[in-house]
Amino acid sequence: VQLQASGGGLVQAGDSLRLSCAASGPTFSSLVMGWFRQAPGKEREFVASVSRSGGSTDYTDSVKGRFTVSRGKARNTVLLQMNSLKPEDTGVYYCAARSIAFSGTLRSVTEYAYWGQGTQVTVSS
Repeated sequence: VQLQASGGGLVQAGDSLRLSCAASGPTFSSLVMGWFRQAPGKEREFVASVSRSGGSTDYTDSVKGRFTVSRGKARNTVLLQMNSLKPEDTGVYYCAARSIAFSGTLRSVTEYAYWGQGTQVTVSS
């Protein structure tokens, strides 16, 4: 599985961005997808996850109500819509995937087998 993340950029606090992750390889419907971020000097942290069907989603508390993860209408894509961005949302955002016979979502870095290259999101105050 190869993952390509895009859509990052420099925005002001309160603005919105939409990240996209395109997956190639085995059947996309078999993949649980996740988004993580890493700020300078910090560990990579969970942001959001979407189940294989798209019917279940999960978010870290700090982004609930502001971010929305979804499986895109375009084939083999996962989207992360980020609204009301804050300076603390700054970091490199990574998409991740795991091929697994599982109907739920995944939160841990160690549960994902495939990673994209990351896209930088910078939110200025």
